[in-house]
Amino acid sequence: MSQHFGFVGVGRMGGHMAGRLLDAGHKLTIFDISEAAMAPLLARGAVRAGSPREVASAVETVFVSLPTPDIVHAVALGPDGLASGNRIKTYIDLSTTGPRMAAEVAAALGQREITTIDSPVSGGVGGAKAGTLAVMVASPAKDFARLEPVLKTFGRVFHVGERAGLGQTMKLANNMLSAAAMAISSEAIVMGVKAGLDAQTMVDVINAGSGRNTATQDKFPKAILPRSFNYGFAAGLMFKDVKLCVEEAAALKVPMVVGAAVHKLWQQANIENGPASDITEIVRLMEKPAGVEVKGRS
Repeated sequence: MSQHFGFVGVGRMGGHMAGRLLDAGHKLTIFDISEAAMAPLLARGAVRAGSPREVASAVETVFVSLPTPDIVHAVALGPDGLASGNRIKTYIDLSTTGPRMAAEVAAALGQREITTIDSPVSGGVGGAKAGTLAVMVASPAKDFARLEPVLKTFGRVFHVGERAGLGQTMKLANNMLSAAAMAISSEAIVMGVKAGLDAQTMVDVINAGSGRNTATQDKFPKAILPRSFNYGFAAGLMFKDVKLCVEEAAALKVPMVVGAAVHKLWQQANIENGPASDITEIVRLMEKPAGVEVKGRS
């Protein structure tokens, strides 16, 4: 059944998710600060809004996919934010904001009788395009039952709890593991190449053995061995997610010794390669002092 949704933030991830809603026959009213990001969706029939407030005055259910907690806060609660719209009833946050920001926004929206669905996603740009994301939903059970069919447009849906923030905690745990895999795989493979092993052979062996992980199975073959470094997720965003995870562990008084080391490496990548660099470029941090390059066979 076709519905009319709002979508704020239609960049690399949000644009593909919004596109899948259009593919499913839904109508969209969208807003993004980038005209270029909106253009493909507008060409397909989406309606442009001039602000988050305009989106929230056009529809009852609004999705957001935004890069940082501060931007999420501003879009939800700022002077021209969603909370000031006159139709919105349900706010679905697909971003990674951290559990404390999610709880803060949910409490503020709740005072305006707007239901928050804490629903971060994982699977990257490719997953967003293909509809194979992991969708981690924290919401009251009745709201989950109502929204699960449309959330399935984005991928596999998991109900992880009823309280806003639990979806964020699940996402931070997932991304810490992904960040750790990328960092330690880079160190291990650079070590092998320095010793004289072939990088492609190393990746093949690791993926046939017990060391395989998301980095060796996906990121190395697609973006590191061919030296394209175009996996599609920025180092600055990965650093943000790792930082949020370490901070949340500290707030919960959970020791995170390995996580702290991963945080330090991603901080270094963010400084040396720049926040706009691709996450796969973290391998350069290890290559430079080793004096080698991790590359496939020509």
